[in-house]
Amino acid sequence: MHRLALCVWLTVLTSAAFAVDNGQYDHVPPDIRAWFKSVIAPNGVPCCDISDGHRTEYNVRGGSYWVPIEGQWIEVPERAIIRDRGNPVGQAVVWYVHHRGAIIISCFVPADAV
Repeated sequence: MHRLALCVWLTVLTSAAFAVDNGQYDHVPPDIRAWFKSVIAPNGVPCCDISDGHRTEYNVRGGSYWVPIEGQWIEVPERAIIRDRGNPVGQAVVWYVHHRGAIIISCFVPADAV
């Protein structure tokens, strides 16, 4: 319940519309669902859920991760990179919100996270 309250609070705070699981993720295995729910940013904030994460490609430029979001490549801030949760989906996953006209990346797990 605490995680749900935090996701709702983040939605209100950022004026962002988080994705909603309307059954489109029913085919996702329980272990993958559990992983999405367990991912927490280095600052202790939960990344929320499967419907909020976006599988993505990425590049490494000058030692930084970059991801394409809505047609533009955005640098992933160090504070959002999660390296200690593994990655059972085989693709990088990014969580982001819109805030005051900007895209804010809250969490990122590279495809090869260990």
